[in-house]
Amino acid sequence: MNNVRLGIVGMGNIGRYHADYLSKGEVNRVELTAVCDAYAPLDRYAPLRTFKDPHELFRSGVVDAVIISTPHYQHTTLGIAALEAGLHVMIEKPISAHKADAERLIAAAERRPKQVFAGMFQLRTEPRYLKIQKLIRDGELGEIVRMSWLITDWYRTEAYYASGGWRATWKGEGGGVLLNQCLHNLDVIAWLLGMPARVRGFCQLGRYHNIEVEDNVTAYLEYPNGATGVFITSTGEAPGTNRFEIAGSRGRIVLENNRLTFNRNETDMLEFNRSSKVGFAKPEVWNVEIPFADAPVPHAIILRNFVNAILDGEPLIAPGAEGLCSVELANVMLYSSILGRTQELPMDAAAYEAALQQWIAESRFEKKVVEVTHEDFTKSFHR
Repeated sequence: MNNVRLGIVGMGNIGRYHADYLSKGEVNRVELTAVCDAYAPLDRYAPLRTFKDPHELFRSGVVDAVIISTPHYQHTTLGIAALEAGLHVMIEKPISAHKADAERLIAAAERRPKQVFAGMFQLRTEPRYLKIQKLIRDGELGEIVRMSWLITDWYRTEAYYASGGWRATWKGEGGGVLLNQCLHNLDVIAWLLGMPARVRGFCQLGRYHNIEVEDNVTAYLEYPNGATGVFITSTGEAPGTNRFEIAGSRGRIVLENNRLTFNRNETDMLEFNRSSKVGFAKPEVWNVEIPFADAPVPHAIILRNFVNAILDGEPLIAPGAEGLCSVELANVMLYSSILGRTQELPMDAAAYEAALQQWIAESRFEKKVVEVTHEDFTKSFHR
């Protein structure tokens, strides 16, 4: 195989975005040969093969790989079906709506080790996060002691939530700001720092919008080494803030307003604490600004890596199985809040799935869908 024949399943906002940058030649050695959507008009994609039924696409023989970019619950069922049809699979975020489904999808991929299974977690390609990863990996931060991410600039209006019947419902989406907007942030946290040992979430359901899922969240995380973390997010706060901070024994990094700063302790603070004979002394601090550039079309970088993995065996930037971490973090923050108690990780996937099915069964929420003015959804991308 010299080129990968690619199909896209789900031609909503993100599916169209993938098709657009592919049409501009952003990814080499791949040919978009088919698109699929049960509802969206597909005339604009001629002469590509078009399908209404994804299973027909999987059986058609016109693709070697697919991107699954449908509503959340279908990521699991269609991902498994595509794998079983012998295709390589890229799943948009989240890889599943809940942990139990994510485990089913991962198990299906593990049964087919020759097929590439990847997740679309494009923030892993951003130089700002790669710089942070290198600082942590090289020990420049020392022992991590605290993390906080205040990301409340996900502002959404009622029109956004009314634009689709599946949005912000237990049955259609499986969650709110955590599962939809914040999956990439949660992926970055797990990718850089690993998974916490316990989580206590405080989630407000429909605080700012007429929805039944969470739109305002504060969560506390505790790591196996005793490090702590706070994650705060909202879709109802304007102008909002995006500040990511990691403190270690060798200093602190802050990513905010498109700047990455490193306040570096000349001496490890834990060592200084033990050895200093002066009660009010502090380690000398060096203040450094770390330059970085924006990654051009981060989604295309992830897809290029996916193609290279298929053709050359290149290691994946975002293996699909690692998508479990962000799903679990989103689930456990919400579950902890609803139960009103701290949850140990790994969380009980079966218990959460049963709770989610109960929320769906007991829902009396009536969603009013209205037509909204078309706008460039890429303005919502966060870096």
